[in-house]
Amino acid sequence: MHKFEEKTTKTESIFQGKVISLQVDDVLLPDGNEAKRELIKHPGAVCVIAITDEKKIILVEQYRKALERPLVEVPAGKLEAGEEPSYCAERELEEETGYRPGSITHIQSFYTSPGFADELVHVFLAEGLKKVEGGLVADEDEFVELMEVTLSEAEQLAKDERIFDAKTLWALQYIRSNGLA
Repeated sequence: MHKFEEKTTKTESIFQGKVISLQVDDVLLPDGNEAKRELIKHPGAVCVIAITDEKKIILVEQYRKALERPLVEVPAGKLEAGEEPSYCAERELEEETGYRPGSITHIQSFYTSPGFADELVHVFLAEGLKKVEGGLVADEDEFVELMEVTLSEAEQLAKDERIFDAKTLWALQYIRSNGLA
């Protein structure tokens, strides 16, 4: 037992959706007091840092309802039940961009908001990209626009707050730090 561990005494399921579920846990704190924790359960996700042979970064722009605005992001998506993250990364890259990777490498995994959610994002680097005609089709409720940009163009998108999510900002730092574009 960790010295800061909170022991769950009761879990109440509040909502079970297509992507997430919400529960409220009653917990016993390390000092003996009780508290409630509102928790979002998520199956996990992937994001893909995709770089063309011309050193362009593959991004997609899509509307994000939670923010009521479009964002420019690295290709990403939710893991399906039992799906391997590397397979999901290849699938999402093809669905959203029409590219297949020659190679795909796991770089890092991180939790997005551990204060209230268990979403774990697996970051992959896709290289040796090949454009696929008639490849996988995007989800029926997903509308994305493909962008191929230089690192300096991507950094300007971040300054303009068109790139404004943690996974994509992390990806840009990784690209710059490793001289990928």
